[in-house]
Amino acid sequence: MSQYGSMGYTEKVMEHFRNPRNVGEIKDADAVGSAGNPVCGDLMTIFLKIKDKRIVDIKFMTFGCGAAIASSSMATELVKGKTLEEAANLSKQAIADALDGLPPIKMHCSVLATEAIEAALKDYYSKHPSKS
Repeated sequence: MSQYGSMGYTEKVMEHFRNPRNVGEIKDADAVGSAGNPVCGDLMTIFLKIKDKRIVDIKFMTFGCGAAIASSSMATELVKGKTLEEAANLSKQAIADALDGLPPIKMHCSVLATEAIEAALKDYYSKHPSKS
């Protein structure tokens, strides 16, 4: 069996798929961003609560495959508590590495997570132009 197990996913991917962190919606979010992949049908929405240019809370809602859910979960874990600048620099590779790897055909899931965070940051800066 490879490092990706019988289903092609690492144990860490399966853990975040089975027990995703930060799932849900923030009703009074300071920013919301979505990203989708029309080819596979995955859709991610990220909700941010921001204080003093730092992400104090983050939630996600994802419609998609196990890798999309795991990528969303891991991305929220990686940027929670970080500055907006640190969150903007999150890479698809950092998400994949934190999950101990993604199968090549599932790397687009980590891209969606970064795009959803970027969209949320863009939403925040459009509402608060003086903070950019």
